[in-house]
Amino acid sequence: MQVNVHTAKTTLSDLILRAQAGEEVVIARRGKPAVRLVPVLEGRARAFGRFRDLAVSGDVLGPLDDEELAAWE
Repeated sequence: MQVNVHTAKTTLSDLILRAQAGEEVVIARRGKPAVRLVPVLEGRARAFGRFRDLAVSGDVLGPLDDEELAAWE
């Protein structure tokens, strides 16, 4: 569903309910899509420093050998 900014202002509560129900809601400015209204997903916050204890082995920044290079190509 696409609505213009004026309609979005007057029906915001309804648009929020529709977005939370899974409907795609796009707000347009002068007939061109400007923003998409999406629900906030609970429990998906990013944890800062989540991979700080991850150890990387080997020379990850070094050149690839011929076999590894061929795998990427």
